[in-house]
Formats: sequence, structure tokens, C-alpha cells
Amino acid sequence: MGKEFKLPDLSENIEAAEVVRVMVSEGDAVEADQTVLEMETEKAMFEVPCPFAGRVAKVHVKPGDRVPVGAVLLTVEEADSKGKETEEEPAPPKAEASTSPKAEAAPSKGEASASPKAEAAAPSKTEAPAPPKTEPAASPKQETPEPPAQETGAPTPAGPATRRLARELGVDLKKVQGSEPGGRVTAEDVQTHVRKAMGAGGAASGGGEMALPDFSKWGEVERQPVRSVRRTIAEHVSRAWRLIPHVTQFDRADVTELEALRKRHAAEAEAMGGKLTPTAFVIKAVVTALKAFPQFNASLDAQAGELVLKHYYHIGMAVDTDRGLLVPVLRDVDRKDIFELARELVELAERTRQKKASPEEMQGGTFTVTNLGGIGGTNFTPIVNYPEVAILGVARSREEAVVRNGRIEPRLIMPLCLSYDHRVIDGADGARFARKIAESLENPERLLLGG
Repeated sequence: MGKEFKLPDLSENIEAAEVVRVMVSEGDAVEADQTVLEMETEKAMFEVPCPFAGRVAKVHVKPGDRVPVGAVLLTVEEADSKGKETEEEPAPPKAEASTSPKAEAAPSKGEASASPKAEAAAPSKTEAPAPPKTEPAASPKQETPEPPAQETGAPTPAGPATRRLARELGVDLKKVQGSEPGGRVTAEDVQTHVRKAMGAGGAASGGGEMALPDFSKWGEVERQPVRSVRRTIAEHVSRAWRLIPHVTQFDRADVTELEALRKRHAAEAEAMGGKLTPTAFVIKAVVTALKAFPQFNASLDAQAGELVLKHYYHIGMAVDTDRGLLVPVLRDVDRKDIFELARELVELAERTRQKKASPEEMQGGTFTVTNLGGIGGTNFTPIVNYPEVAILGVARSREEAVVRNGRIEPRLIMPLCLSYDHRVIDGADGARFARKIAESLENPERLLLGG
């Protein structure tokens, strides 16, 4: 009897994963804890080991499949010599029964009218009369209770993230039709249900509600499947844009002294395994502002009518990768000096680009920083990383002519773009928060000393 290997729980907020690569084929022998699949979910790629040894009897998934937690990935015949012997034991009784014409005839008759008797005859001659009376009666009873159990009484199958989204949108999961095996409801199903209820159909990713025209009428086109990470990003920003009334506050910081200080200590940071970038200073400045304005380090529980204030400072850092813009999280930034933070920034960004960041490293942020200064631009309006309530965007610093003490001087100016949830934050506090960050950047010695 084959043993089913199912996709285990990956993390609290992860309910499905996309198969990237299947590393075994049917008939292959596998060892315990051998990697058999490569999967991708919630912006992270990871390897999936099979916990038991044996031979692959069936592969239930293929690259590109989106698989919910608990779904069967492989069926494995476990490596058990005793088990193999028991499977072969029915053969000798058939040989002994060959002297009896009735025994040989039983299987052919059984195909038409006596399959329970034929099945019972193999394991035991003495117990054969009893099972035929009980097995046929028991078999239907075992099959029929399952559908009613799922239709009545049992909770709707759905992951924690889906349940949370349903609560936020006021959706009764029992009224949502699940698209996954077993009727499991996904976040996409909830979003589709909401759009239909509002009279607007459309794709689960939050795309256009109207069907697209046939673009091939005007020229050559190519269709590419939307990968798991891109779908996740699309769903996330669509949800944030739909739920949060965005306001963006712009400010500027004079980072002339900061740049000089950064260059003076760059070699020191490299000796510690890091790179002293402006982003490290920006993140430290953000924490200083979060402590002064705790409502920015929070999440709004609209259903409960409460603001959840967080007494820890886990800062998300947007990283540009070949799979899209991903946001790994730096933990307890307030407890780390600028050099330790510089090292972790480099390490975490590199792991994210190499698809080695764990799902846990992509979760739990309280505020996000996205720096496009290395690419270019003057200003932009970042979308809040829901369920956070604010995000800071940084554009490219450039030298400008500034009037200081009645004189025109060349100064290095950094554009700041703060987007926030207007349900939680008023415009005045948005301006104060952005100014607090700017003032910290304009006094970099305090950041270097951890103040």
C-alpha cells in the first residue's frame, strides 16, 4: 500500500505553493529527507524533502501547478521487506487451490456477481465466509458519510491568510465557492466572490473586469504565464490599493553631511562584512520616527475597530530581483548599530535575490522602506505594504543649489516620499513624521552612535 506524501504547513500565512521543479520520476528510489520538489510561494523559493524512504509509485504534480497545503505530492511505496513479502503471500494459496475447480472458477464468476467473495478468498480460507456478509454492507456506509460531513457542520476549508482576508472584507466563507481540491477556498476565491457581489467580474489577480480584445488582429503577440510570485505581488498591491485610502507626503533631506560620514566609515563597515549604504541610515532614521509616532508602527483591525500598536521594529526592505520587487524583513532594527545593520542588509538582499530567503524572513514587517535611488527618478508614490499603515520611498539624491545663511551653496538633497493610510494617520502627522526622518538624516552622527 503506497504512502501519500502531502504538502506540509509551510508558514502561518501560506496556504498554497507553486511547483517549480519535480526532481524525481515514477519508479525512482528515494531516501528519507531527500529533496524531491522545488516550490515557490509567498515570494520565497524552497526545497521540499520527502520524510520517508521508498520507491515513487506516482507523481501527482507537475511544474506550474499551484498546490494547496495538504494536497498529495507523491505516492511512495515504503522500503519494507516484510511488507513486500505480505504482498506476495496471496500467490501460494492460489497454487494450493488449483486442485479445486471451484476455487479457480470463483474469480470469473466473481466479476459478474461475487466480487466480495473473491476478495475474501485470498487472505484466508477459514475466514472467507464471514467477510462477504459484512464487507459489502460496510463499504457503502464508509463512502457515503464523507460528503455530508463537508457540506454540513464542518468548517469551510481555508488557510489562515484566507480567513483573515474574509474577515477584513466581511465575507462569509460558507458562501464562497472554493477552487482548490476538496472545495478549499483561497484568497483569490474570496476576491472573486467580492467582485461578483459588487457586480463586477474579473480575474482573481485584480486585473481588468472587461475581457481583453484580440490583440493578434493588429500584429504578433506572445502570451506568458504569470508566475506564483508575480501573482502574489499583483494580489497584494491590488488588495492594499482597494482597502487603504492612500495619501503621499513629500519632503527633502539635506544629506551632504551624511554622505561625507558614510564615505569616512565605508571601509570600517566593509571590514565587518557589510556595505554602508544610504539605506542603512534611512532605516535607522525611520525607527527614530516610529518611536516618536507609534501610530505609524501599527495595523488597523477594521473589524474590531482597534488599532494594533506594535512594540517591536521589524523593517521591510524592498529588493529588486528577477522575479519582481520582494520585501524581506530586518528584525529588531532598534537593537542594532549601523554597522550590524549594514551587514544584515547585504546578506538578506543577497539571499533574496538568490531565492534562498525563507518564508519567515518575508513576513512580520511593521514598516517598509523602498529605495529607488540606485535606479533614478525624482519622486514616486509607493503603495502601502498591507497590513502596515505606511511606507517610505526614497528617490535619487542629487546636488542642488541651496540658500544657506544668505549664501548659495551646492548641497546633496535626498527626496522622501511617505505614503500612509489616511484612516489611521492625519496629514499633519504625516508631515511631522516625514520631517522627523529628514531631520535624523541631516544629523547623521546621532544615527551612527545609535541615538
